[in-house]
Amino acid sequence: MEMHEFDKFKKVVDENYKDINLYELEDGSRFFVEPNFYTQLQYIRDHFVDHYDEIINKIIEIAKRNKKMIFTADFENPVVYKDDYFYREIGDVLGEINLYFDNKGNPDSDWKD
Repeated sequence: MEMHEFDKFKKVVDENYKDINLYELEDGSRFFVEPNFYTQLQYIRDHFVDHYDEIINKIIEIAKRNKKMIFTADFENPVVYKDDYFYREIGDVLGEINLYFDNKGNPDSDWKD
C-alpha cells in the first residue's frame, strides 16, 4: 500500500507481514502502519487539514520514543501481532497533540461505543 507520508523512511519487509508497511527510522526505530490505521489517518486528514503535518510528525515522534511501534485501527484486534512492540491507535496520536475526533454521528462510522 502506498503511504506517501512515509516515503522518506526506509521501507522494510517483515517476512510474517509482507503486506503491511514497516518503516525504519535513521535511529533504528521501526513502525508498522496497518492499512486500517492508514484509512483512518486519511479520513482525519480531511478534518484536520491544518494539523496534518503535525499529526505525521507526532507519529514519527511516538515511533522514535518507543523504538518498536504498531499503528493500528484497533489495538484489541490488530493485524500485526508482535510481543515486543507497542500499539497505538489514531485517537492516541491525536490526543498527544490535543486534537479530538469522534464520528459517532455517521451511521457507517467505526468510531462507535
